[in-house]
Amino acid sequence: MIRIDVIPSASRVDDNLVATAAAAASAAKRIGDQIERTELRKSEAFSSDLGADVFLKLENMQTTGSFKLRGASNRLMTLSADERAKGCVAASSGNHGAAVACAMQKLGAKGVIFVPEQTSSVKIGKIESYGGDVRLFGTDGLDTEQHAREFAEENGMLYLSPYNDSQVIAGQGTCGVEILEQLPEIDAVFVAVGGGGLIGGVGSVLKAHNPAIQVYGCQPKASAVMAHSIAAGEILDLPSEPTLSDGTAGGIEAGAITFELNQAVVDEFVVVDEEQIAAAMRLFMELEGQYIEGAAGVAIAAMMARREEIAGKNIVAIICGGNVSEETIALVKGLT
Repeated sequence: MIRIDVIPSASRVDDNLVATAAAAASAAKRIGDQIERTELRKSEAFSSDLGADVFLKLENMQTTGSFKLRGASNRLMTLSADERAKGCVAASSGNHGAAVACAMQKLGAKGVIFVPEQTSSVKIGKIESYGGDVRLFGTDGLDTEQHAREFAEENGMLYLSPYNDSQVIAGQGTCGVEILEQLPEIDAVFVAVGGGGLIGGVGSVLKAHNPAIQVYGCQPKASAVMAHSIAAGEILDLPSEPTLSDGTAGGIEAGAITFELNQAVVDEFVVVDEEQIAAAMRLFMELEGQYIEGAAGVAIAAMMARREEIAGKNIVAIICGGNVSEETIALVKGLT
């Protein structure tokens, strides 16, 4: 387990953070009828084990099985009818693609979803179930994103980023709006990080409410691009290894707006290895009786690694998704 501390700003509340929190509040009103208000459930089992009051934000129970519907819905709903008519293009490891496909279906829009070649069959099936036109390209999320952008430009379509878009980030931030409505007194939150949209949105909402809330960014050691980039002070081009947390794997676009936002809201990155992720997924399945994907396991693993720091506090772990294949479940359970 690797710990990466982030140098805090003077106030932990900057203009970008405040603007993002305000945009998330507006997005919550806009997309309220398009998404599920997911449960914030206190886990008696994890609370007992960690000596803290542990609450689980169950985004695995969101429509499409992940938080991504929030950002996709908000982005599509801020487009004009003419913009939607041009068609949309998305790049995704699966969850963003399913979210975009679902949102497009509801709004009568059409589009193409590009996914990396190693994307799980469950996630591809989920996209197709919402009428998405799925096409495979690349082995790294960044490669897929770049190809999708080029395709959109060549075909006069609109590219919908999974994270590098202020309206997408605001949509993801609605998860934080709900958390505060459900539990105003929070000491810390654990959030899995890929491109940084979820933690950027949620972290902004929570920090705007109370700068003292500790925001932990959680990443797999096999693909901890954001953590190492922020430690270096610039976005790095780093290779990614295979990981159970496929939803957070891959590089970060050059100039991504999430970089500075993550600098503002993340207090510390916790980087965990594959054994920790698998153990966390197994434990969650045993204690909570639900299947979760690797990215959610990363947040749980990071929370477990910080047991001494969080003892006696109100803790929220965002269970960001539950789209996991049978093969991965078998692997995690040690059955293969």
